[in-house]
Amino acid sequence: MKQFKTLLFAAALFIGATSFSNAQTKVAHVNTTELVASMPSMKAAQAEMEKMGKTFEADIQEMVKEYQTKAKQYEAEAATKTNEQNQQRGEELAQMQQSIRQFQGDAQTQLQKKEMDLLKPITDKAKAAILKVGKAQGFNYVLDSSQGGGVIMAEGKDLIKDVQKELGF
Repeated sequence: MKQFKTLLFAAALFIGATSFSNAQTKVAHVNTTELVASMPSMKAAQAEMEKMGKTFEADIQEMVKEYQTKAKQYEAEAATKTNEQNQQRGEELAQMQQSIRQFQGDAQTQLQKKEMDLLKPITDKAKAAILKVGKAQGFNYVLDSSQGGGVIMAEGKDLIKDVQKELGF
């Protein structure tokens, strides 16, 4: 009987300790993808990226148009030129193609760098606001509930409205 009481007392202590530790850990979640997409600075960054992309696209189209014009001209004049001249013109066209490809690659690299430069301050600002709201509301953990964020179930408090309010929108 004494062992039964001891076992019952130990079980009660274990349940109490588990409940106490669970009560101390507060967890919330926020969809960071949705948060960042809703930020006004993100919309401005997207507009800037779109503008830059259109500029590069126009430049590339102009280069392609120039290439096509020269190719048609050289093709029309091929019969009146020597083999050496036609070969030289072919090399010039190949060099133009290479320049277009190089420019496309450089443009892509510049766009990616610009995107990183624009997104870093936005994501840093969102993270700081999440940390501030999470701490102010007494949460021990704030999980990212965006797609692929690793959260399977998020039944805790969603902080997105509070964080958006902190960010002023």
